[in-house]
Amino acid sequence: MLREYLLLPLLAAYSAAYTIKVAKSGGNVTSNLQYGAMEEEINHCGEGGLYAELIRNRAFQGSELYPSNLEAWSAVGESTLALQNLSNPLSSALPTSVNVKGSGTIGFTNVGFWGIDVQPQKYTGSFYVKGSYSGSFKASLQSSSGKTFASAEITSKSVSSKWVQHEFTLTPKTTASTVDNVFSLTFDASKASGGSLDFNFISLFPPTWNDRPNGMRKDLMQALSDFGPKFLRFPGGNNLEGETIDTRWKWNETIGPLIDRPGRPTTWGYEETGGMGLVEYMEWCDDLDMEPILAIWDGLALNEDIVSEADLHVYVEDALNELEFLTGSVDTEYGALRAKYGHPEPWTINYVEVGNEDEDAGTEALDTYKSYRFAAFNDALAEKYPYIQVIASTIDMTMPGSAGGDYHQYDVPDNFVSEFDMWDSYTDENPILLGEIAALEYNNGVGLDWSDYTASLYPWWIGSVAEAVFLLGAERNSDKIIGATYAPFFMNLDSYEWSPTFLAFDSKTGSVTKSTSYYVWSLFNNNHMTNTLPATSADAFGPLYYVSGLDNKTNSHIWKGAVYNSTGEVPVSLTFESIGQGTTADLTILTAPDAYAMNEVGDSTEVVKTTTKTIKAGKSGVFSFSLPNLSVAVLTTN
Repeated sequence: MLREYLLLPLLAAYSAAYTIKVAKSGGNVTSNLQYGAMEEEINHCGEGGLYAELIRNRAFQGSELYPSNLEAWSAVGESTLALQNLSNPLSSALPTSVNVKGSGTIGFTNVGFWGIDVQPQKYTGSFYVKGSYSGSFKASLQSSSGKTFASAEITSKSVSSKWVQHEFTLTPKTTASTVDNVFSLTFDASKASGGSLDFNFISLFPPTWNDRPNGMRKDLMQALSDFGPKFLRFPGGNNLEGETIDTRWKWNETIGPLIDRPGRPTTWGYEETGGMGLVEYMEWCDDLDMEPILAIWDGLALNEDIVSEADLHVYVEDALNELEFLTGSVDTEYGALRAKYGHPEPWTINYVEVGNEDEDAGTEALDTYKSYRFAAFNDALAEKYPYIQVIASTIDMTMPGSAGGDYHQYDVPDNFVSEFDMWDSYTDENPILLGEIAALEYNNGVGLDWSDYTASLYPWWIGSVAEAVFLLGAERNSDKIIGATYAPFFMNLDSYEWSPTFLAFDSKTGSVTKSTSYYVWSLFNNNHMTNTLPATSADAFGPLYYVSGLDNKTNSHIWKGAVYNSTGEVPVSLTFESIGQGTTADLTILTAPDAYAMNEVGDSTEVVKTTTKTIKAGKSGVFSFSLPNLSVAVLTTN
């Protein structure tokens, strides 16, 4: 079916011999562009994602939009499960618990997030229980057919007057053949007062990245680490805004003990726990050495409710409190709170984005953003944190001072290629963040129509090459560009709201699949230019697009290129003004079997072919090589 789409002749489809001369000075500019990540994984694939928690609906959290329920839970034996709101709940944040009542051995099972992967490793768990009980609990990991992989007996400390936490570990000896497994917790009803007990916050974690409690799934973090993102923009886009003003992302409700985090209804169809909160995001940045780009709520919700100018100061102050929590000394109110929660040393925040996609929320939203909402936050940040680079959520406005903008583009491949030169006329006084970039749909002659489009499930090769062309245009203007991110980053195939994404996975450990775009962006990311260099060629850009520069840390000269819509091989003769005959260089070329090749979860076939070879500069320091149609390449001198 994919082959029904034809390559459209956006530009003249031909092959020419390119003679490219790179000067060592004259127009040499410092490159600011970094490649990073955009936190959209919780929004689009639920909390069965990067966050490593295995128990689904662990605290029965709910709201008017998504009421508390027993989803993912089932009764064991003669048990009856009933949700309740006690007068003395586990916490004010978690008012709903489950009562388990019956006779004999009773309890419950949880199916996890579309299955539970069982490996020979240590799983750590806990649960809270209230009620008088003189026996023991049995926690176990089992197949759906009843085979037990690991179990633990937990001596009861339960009493009738208060909630008591019980902790345990499970260590399976073998790997389960499928993820069709459950977590089970049972007890002897005859030893419980009235044959019933109350439970809440039942949790189970596999080993996490950097062994952090309440941490991240290791295989997904490894894939992200392999990419080497330089920054993280969080807490997502629509996830920040909320469906209504009251359901916006509230930073102060995502910090502290997990039982004090109420969670909230997201804009993507489910209730989130708040387990992955502000501190976890910052620890994520610490673990992968990423620069945090903090997004703050700006007075607009997705239902288009807008905070008035008179009332906006409350939310401006809230954003300043958030920054004090992150960066303030322990002598400040919120810096002391951060220290209380385990981080006495302040973090550094150099970038703050105000809102998300305000230009897409209607005329009134953009008008109020331009007239008072952005200014209120920008002025307050400039006064208290003058070193912070403030970023507007749009480029469709006149930026005050040195404020930057955020450009999001989802489109068909041809249109990304047509935007290769779009940043040539921009000023470096107001830097741009390319906050969300991805080819979504196949070329169709008209471009992307949001009202009627069919997105690809995975990134596909021609789309990835088109993204490369767009990124090359950004790198040519890298003194004006803060950074670029593919978005969204993660997709859980068992439950997702958006495709395609950078990395796809399911509940099986090790299933994470690196997309065709991952390989393109990673190649550019891992060959960073500190400076761009002017280059001249007798041929105009297209079908070959390129940028030249150097890494002054390694003294390497770098050339990056991509071929889009050529009729055949494109010969390249490349010279750097300061590089002579006999100099060697590493040339890496990415190709794929055809324009619509894609990497899919569950398919071990890798469609991206990476060819790396060492070539030597010939007479006059010329590097000679050819690039096939739909290829991406990087050359670095040794």
